[in-house]
Amino acid sequence: MTPEPLYPEERRRPGRFWVITLAAVLTVAATVSLGRWQLSRAAQKEALQASIDAQKLKPPLTQAEFLAMDKATDALHRPVRLRGLWLTPQTVYLDNRQMHGTPGFYVLTPFALEGTEQTVMVQRGWVQRNFVDRTQLGAVETPAGIVEVTGLIEAPPSHLLELGTSTPAPAAAASAPAAAASAPATAPASSSASATAAVEGYSPIRQNLDLEAFRAETKQPLRTDVSLQQTGAASEGLQRDWPAPALGLERHYGYAFQWFGLSALVVILYVWFQFITPFFRSRRRARDGRF
Repeated sequence: MTPEPLYPEERRRPGRFWVITLAAVLTVAATVSLGRWQLSRAAQKEALQASIDAQKLKPPLTQAEFLAMDKATDALHRPVRLRGLWLTPQTVYLDNRQMHGTPGFYVLTPFALEGTEQTVMVQRGWVQRNFVDRTQLGAVETPAGIVEVTGLIEAPPSHLLELGTSTPAPAAAASAPAAAASAPATAPASSSASATAAVEGYSPIRQNLDLEAFRAETKQPLRTDVSLQQTGAASEGLQRDWPAPALGLERHYGYAFQWFGLSALVVILYVWFQFITPFFRSRRRARDGRF
């Protein structure tokens, strides 16, 4: 006849052992699966980054090729060369944008394409803000007349968290594009800040810019599917060291490390409490004469 165990925990051990084993196996399987999923997401992001880099290396599209595209979004990140006229009075300064860690504005100006009725929003570059008075906009030179602009086809400007609503331009601003478009090509160049201020009541500083709303506001035939991110060296008072798209590769690798680390921790704890601790406990009891 088998004697009864002296300690209650010994009577419960067989059942508890298998319950803990099942829980450990399920936990390890789940954490390893989640870690592998994060690695797969990182691989997808790396492939996307490679695709973006490949697009940037392609030769620039001509204006005719750009206009002939059914979906310009298919050519995102590809260079394009356009000719047209800056609609200076409708320049917008997007606030709270940084470059090299310094806060400032992204300067955006609509660009009327030569020989067409289309207008494209151009992200022209970045200018540092005035830390004493944020409403004092830096001087940005805007050439008059027909000019050529080279940039990358990009999505519309990204949005930041906005607690309030941007101040819309009044109806008087809607007449500004026509005036700008009809201005003679020999007109002297002026800063976009002063030209924008010439439109009474117009608010050039905004937190975000929705192209659909801006199109309705200005009555311009503005394309809302894409924008142009001007490239090249610093000029016209603007810097163009555009930040790379934030794909979050480091975040995925960090999460994968955490999941695999948690899996390893479960294995270590399982081996410690299920095998090592009982082994030393049994040896101590044998040494003390308890069987």
